[in-house]
Amino acid sequence: MTTTPLRPESAWASLDTVPAGLKADVSARIARSLFRAAVNRLPVTVREGSASTKTWGTGGPEMRIQRPTEFFARVGRDGLIGFGEAYLTGAWDAEDLGGFLTVLAAEMPNLIPAPLQKLRAAYVRRPPRHQQNTQANTRDNISHHYDLSNDLFKQFLDETLSYSSALYDTSVTDRGDHLEAAPPEGHRSESLAEAQVRKIERLLDQTGVGEGTRVLEVGTGWGELAVRAARRGATVHSVTLSKEQLDLAEERVAEAGFADRVTIELSDYRDVQGQYDAVVSVEMIEAVGHEFWSTYFQTIDRLLAPGGKVGIQAITMPHDRMMATRSTWTWINKYIFPGGFLPSVTAIDEITRADTALRISERLSFGQHYAETLKRWDEAFMAAREEVRRLGFDKTFQRMWHFYLEYSRAGFASGYIDVQQLTLDRGDA
Repeated sequence: MTTTPLRPESAWASLDTVPAGLKADVSARIARSLFRAAVNRLPVTVREGSASTKTWGTGGPEMRIQRPTEFFARVGRDGLIGFGEAYLTGAWDAEDLGGFLTVLAAEMPNLIPAPLQKLRAAYVRRPPRHQQNTQANTRDNISHHYDLSNDLFKQFLDETLSYSSALYDTSVTDRGDHLEAAPPEGHRSESLAEAQVRKIERLLDQTGVGEGTRVLEVGTGWGELAVRAARRGATVHSVTLSKEQLDLAEERVAEAGFADRVTIELSDYRDVQGQYDAVVSVEMIEAVGHEFWSTYFQTIDRLLAPGGKVGIQAITMPHDRMMATRSTWTWINKYIFPGGFLPSVTAIDEITRADTALRISERLSFGQHYAETLKRWDEAFMAAREEVRRLGFDKTFQRMWHFYLEYSRAGFASGYIDVQQLTLDRGDA
């Protein structure tokens, strides 16, 4: 099923005009000074201007600022949002975009001098109220991304249509408070589909899904987890707010022969009723919004049957960075995931202890596996650009999507963000 691509008019509009005037000039000069000071101590190469006569950095992945006036005007006015927007317009480019962004991501907390970071609250934009994940807004926030077009996602996802981190076949180390999977280096021979299946099966194992298990899935995706749970003999109730995903997931469930075991509903998680032996949710908490994390976990606690288990795959960030950025409107919010925000493990632990009977009993960290997953997605997307164009997605959209995938990969590759599978229970088994 193909829909008309969503074009975020309010977002694209900001690309049409380069900031100008006295205020913009002053901001641009400040931005240029701060940017130069930051990159001059990093292992990158930044070439300014078409003649590339000005070079900054200590050597490494290269960035070319094609139109310096525009680049610094956008960064001066809008910070990291402007940085991303300048890439969309072609004001700057990088052959190894992921490599360049990874260097920046590794130094993200220190790119701006500490004294100036105290002024952050006065400078950064606040998330718009219409993107807050209330029940009135959440459907539009989800639709903005997941209802773009099923055919678009098919261009870069593997045959399982899993849109979350894969888990490659590597060793696992016990770090005391958590398990950590070794990086997937040298596992390029393992298919993405195989690694995605491993991720799903592990989550089902962790939550004890088997014959007769009543499973609630919060966030359907395109149905792969529901099919695999049903194959184990479980009955599955899956909820989503994406009409596109609902339609294709129902098709895939029927084709697999499990329509009698799987029910998929267009519903907000807050409206679900019943009792379930296992609740699973793969990379959906990122779309909940920090204001509603307590509601999210209280809802899961309410729905979990005695002795049941919860399996959540979550993208996480360090707690101090989470606290510093929770009121910030980001490039990802503006263009990719309205209303989204990443939790920390500390926040999840504190909220579940304060507001529910749920407790984290085990967690596995595998952030480098997400970097590899995103690398493969981006390679597939870039190889399919002509087909993406035929689907109706223009060059600006393609640059936006490439930047999104590589920007995300940089976060995981640098260790700035992580992905974890968390198992929770009440200890009442």
